[in-house]
Amino acid sequence: MGNLAKRVQAIAPFHVMAILNKAKMLQASGKDVIHLEVGEPDFVADESVAKSGIDAIQQRKTGYTSATGLPELKRAIALHYQKKYKTDVSPERIIVTPGASGALILLSSLMVDSGDNVLMPDPCYPCNRHFLVQVGAEAKLINTDASNQFAIELESLADYWDEQTSGLWLASPANPTGAVLSQAYIEKAYEKVVRFGGHLMVDEIYQGLVYEGEDMTALSISEDIFVINSFSKYFAMTGWRLGWIVVPEWAIDGATKLAQNLFISAPTVSQYAAVQALESSVLDECERRRQRLNERRLYLLEGLARLGLPVVAPAQGAFYVFVDVSGITDNAMSWCLGLLEKYYVALTPGDDFGFYNSHKYVRFAYTCDEARLEEALLRIEAYITQES
Repeated sequence: MGNLAKRVQAIAPFHVMAILNKAKMLQASGKDVIHLEVGEPDFVADESVAKSGIDAIQQRKTGYTSATGLPELKRAIALHYQKKYKTDVSPERIIVTPGASGALILLSSLMVDSGDNVLMPDPCYPCNRHFLVQVGAEAKLINTDASNQFAIELESLADYWDEQTSGLWLASPANPTGAVLSQAYIEKAYEKVVRFGGHLMVDEIYQGLVYEGEDMTALSISEDIFVINSFSKYFAMTGWRLGWIVVPEWAIDGATKLAQNLFISAPTVSQYAAVQALESSVLDECERRRQRLNERRLYLLEGLARLGLPVVAPAQGAFYVFVDVSGITDNAMSWCLGLLEKYYVALTPGDDFGFYNSHKYVRFAYTCDEARLEEALLRIEAYITQES
């Protein structure tokens, strides 16, 4: 038996995987499980996108691409920024990666040294802190709560920044809260980070899925902000594993060298499909889906209010609602497991996203239609009644 690297011990598993594994077991035994735990809506890539992937295979376009991505895809992404967000981005600054996860791994290697730390809010996407472990660094989580919509109080940033701090990582729309940061907030965050001599990254993987607030890009603020995005969420291409990072011009050579070594290239077939995903007809379909998600969001918010379950974040974007369950349990993980085992509704406990008051919160993903959401609400109501 070999000895695992010590860093493996510092990486926590997804708590939601315990929920998901249990849900699959229940489904296999014939139970009707309602999945509100995984961040993947019941949409798939537009048919024309799938056809473009099939065409690439049939035309034998399956070899390696440039390490930074297909030139035509990089141009299409740049054009999308120009058309939708009125922001000019040079295609050379766009590095296409195997999912947004690949972009985060690249950024960790590019900008964070061993022994460094990176500031990020608690709660946040858990893999962010795990990617830092891979480069010998760590996340320094800053406690947030409902009083400030789970955003870091920027005036207090200096209290957390030290000599080992490399940068600040934010997300908008955010997972798990669904909150959207304003342009003014990101501008202020960037000003402070520059003053401290660090880098700012904004994770925009849920960009486009905004229902309230401003759908913008941090790239409109400065060319020195790192921005990560993906085809997984807005474009419903989760399993295609394709994302990108936009880097400052001064970081292109370093990012290219890392991409060559870490990935060789992103999946080629997915890249050809993604070119089609940025066509106007597909974008129109993505917009129709966004409107459907908003209808689900409003339906779920109304249903949670009816049950007396407080929504503690604005739920302005993505497809998540962050709920305080401390009025009915002192352990969100146990509550989620009980709900699944007794009423077959799968939710994600707050423990996945951080540590500060995580036992109080549960994330709902409105990734199924209103009929299933209503059935889930009825089952949750029965569970609450039974447990009270």
